[in-house]
Amino acid sequence: MNRTTRTTRTSRSVRTAFCAVAVTGLVFGLGACSSESVDKAVDKAVDKTVNEKYEVTYEVTGTGVDEIQFHGGSGDAMDPKLETVKSPTLPWKKTVTLTGIMPPAVMPMALDASGADIACTITYEGKVIKESKGEGMVAAGGCVAVSPIVG
Repeated sequence: MNRTTRTTRTSRSVRTAFCAVAVTGLVFGLGACSSESVDKAVDKAVDKTVNEKYEVTYEVTGTGVDEIQFHGGSGDAMDPKLETVKSPTLPWKKTVTLTGIMPPAVMPMALDASGADIACTITYEGKVIKESKGEGMVAAGGCVAVSPIVG
């Protein structure tokens, strides 16, 4: 092998290595740019979801309800405060404003569940998003839905 052949092979190896490094740098550089854009878009969407307000309507019908507990919008999204109505007149209906990921929830309670025939619904923008009915519904937890603005 002569000197020209060795120089050509060395030049090719150097060019190949240089190209590999350049391509790797471009890939990581472009990935970093798109990652920042994605992070900003996700942060913006999370901020909107956490701060957005929405209204739901709770309804409870039936017989034998001694108390109704519901998320009325106070407290934190992850620790909502329960509001309580004792000895409600049925049918009972209440519209509340909730924030962000706070789940809408209404829980009718009966001291004598065997004599209670209870139904509850949660409505968002005219559509029922959660419904539960029947005897002993108290044990099932009433109606609890995922925040409709999350999905």
